[in-house]
Amino acid sequence: MMNAFDQPQTVLVLGGRSDIAHAIVRELASPSLTTVVLAHRGGDDVALDGLPDSAHVVSVPFDATDHAAHSGFVEQMAKDYGDLDIVIQAFGQLGGDTVNTDPTAAGDLVDVNVTGAVSSGLAVATQLRTQGHGVLVVLSSVAGVRTRPSNFVYGATKAGQDAFATGLGHSLAGTGARVMTVRPGFVRSAMTDGMDEAPFACDPSDVAAAVAAGLRSKKSVVWAPGILRYVFAVLRLVPGVVWRKLDS
Repeated sequence: MMNAFDQPQTVLVLGGRSDIAHAIVRELASPSLTTVVLAHRGGDDVALDGLPDSAHVVSVPFDATDHAAHSGFVEQMAKDYGDLDIVIQAFGQLGGDTVNTDPTAAGDLVDVNVTGAVSSGLAVATQLRTQGHGVLVVLSSVAGVRTRPSNFVYGATKAGQDAFATGLGHSLAGTGARVMTVRPGFVRSAMTDGMDEAPFACDPSDVAAAVAAGLRSKKSVVWAPGILRYVFAVLRLVPGVVWRKLDS
């Protein structure tokens, strides 16, 4: 359970190889942190440095597309490691070069980014509701706020994940559990290595700082960097012909 300073004891990361999730765990680390569970495909050990000596890091297998297993997985994590204070939903894929034209590739991306987010999110929500406390931190993206022609399938998946997280948060009102949706822009990470940077690019540590501040203030939505909230308030209103030119 969170201590008096809202510092977690147990953190579960779904997508345990995520650079952003690792930065968030480091940002939240304190002497109260006892367990960090990195759940990812394969389940081999993943290193996570920069944590206090009190923190025990364990890697476990997790498949975002094994939807039928998610409820049992989350229940087992709670049995093995106690109440889940913070769960970070950090898995996701960008999709390959053909994702905007290949129905199979697009369907596979939806299965991970949307269906996996829904099935695992519902499983986590059930556990947090039972506990009466805990936060599900969902790593969404500004790509879902208004989809770009160049990556519209990926953007659509993030829009679906974002809408689900928002609704799930409303459904947990009054239970003691909550959801915080994080909308980063371009983040310099392993996933984006080699890609051209977008305006307002940031590092995983910048996202982590925004997440920590959002958790302290109990926000339901966090933008990283914060200026993107205002940028996209304008971009939502840009006519389609202009929006397409901006993406060219």
